[in-house]
Amino acid sequence: MINDAFNLIALPDRPEKPRERGLTHMLDKGLPPREIENILDVAAEIVDLVKLGWGTAVVTPNLEQKLDLYRDANIPFFFGGTLFEAYFLRDQIDDYRQLLDDLNVHHVEISAGSISMAHEDKLGFIELFAKDFTVLSEVGSKDTSNVMPPYRWVEAMQSELEAGSWKVIAEARETGTAGLFRPNGEVRTGLVEEILARVDPQDIIFEAPNKTQQAWLIKQQGANVNLGNIHPEEVLPLETLRRGLRGDTLFEFLTPGITPRQPGGTPTGDGHS
Repeated sequence: MINDAFNLIALPDRPEKPRERGLTHMLDKGLPPREIENILDVAAEIVDLVKLGWGTAVVTPNLEQKLDLYRDANIPFFFGGTLFEAYFLRDQIDDYRQLLDDLNVHHVEISAGSISMAHEDKLGFIELFAKDFTVLSEVGSKDTSNVMPPYRWVEAMQSELEAGSWKVIAEARETGTAGLFRPNGEVRTGLVEEILARVDPQDIIFEAPNKTQQAWLIKQQGANVNLGNIHPEEVLPLETLRRGLRGDTLFEFLTPGITPRQPGGTPTGDGHS
């Protein structure tokens, strides 16, 4: 959404919601209802999905009130994959399915980022849940010492999409210091490039909580790359990155015929002669 008062030309196009690409997946780490209302006042047209991180839903006293706010804004939500893992460890998967039904939750994250699970078992869970839910499956480990080679990321993503995942989430943690990124937050460029060469980017949500990571992915894949684990206060700033309205991407989306002004304010050519 662009405010009508601003007539900037040649800003990148963004698909209207509901969309399959250019997704902004927001991380809710325990927001109170009033904060959710404030965020949705300015960002409901930007946020595509909300993840209630980890097991925060379990200890949220006003959970159904929060879920109703997201429902009223037509924003799908799901619980963090760690909650699925907690039920798995206790052999309570049937209870988890019942919980989702009872709370009228339509999306589910299947992950094994913190536990040991055979990949065949994970694929079985994806196939099982995909019969009744929209499944997002997470690929990659939260353990920074567990560095998966690129071919394994690709194989996992391809097989999980075939098993029924709507999108695969590329792990980075909420800090952006694992999975796709090194512990210092630096992008594993070779890994990302190999993934993008063999998996349709539209099928991937790249966790990228930090601005430099978001900007790198936007420069590589354009304004409509799917980005996840976006902190609530970063939702609007991310949209400015996508639109070329922040210094990091200001020159990314200028079209031929638009010549940037040089220092001192004198353009080298106006592109309209």
